[in-house]
Amino acid sequence: MFYELADPRRPLAEARRVLVGGGRVVLLGQDWDTVVVDSAGPAFTRALVHARADLTTRPRAARRYRDLLLDAGFADVAVEVHTAVLTGPAALPLVTALAGTAAAAGALPRERTDRWIAEQRERAAADRLFLALPVFTASATAPY
Repeated sequence: MFYELADPRRPLAEARRVLVGGGRVVLLGQDWDTVVVDSAGPAFTRALVHARADLTTRPRAARRYRDLLLDAGFADVAVEVHTAVLTGPAALPLVTALAGTAAAAGALPRERTDRWIAEQRERAAADRLFLALPVFTASATAPY
């Protein structure tokens, strides 16, 4: 959960210190600014995603994994992104939590957020809800 760390360099420096040469480190996480949700109101959805991201300490930490690992002295850094696609009713708890958290923090108007959530509930009931979440994986090796 590097996105909740104020300074992710410290744990990476410690990982580099304790890993023997050839040891591997792997980081996994989402980029809160790149959540994709289909809706009838794309402008509000963008505002919602960014409002939720702004409630996170380092919402874009995953896109910095490569730089962080290189800065910590790791070698053979590789980064991949795999997008989890969730549809239908199974995605509804994630979508409502995303919106509810932003609204509860006062980042978005509650009434407008409630309408957006209602739309997502209708989409879920019709098996039309769509959520895509890019998940970044970075790996690196401690040099000998």
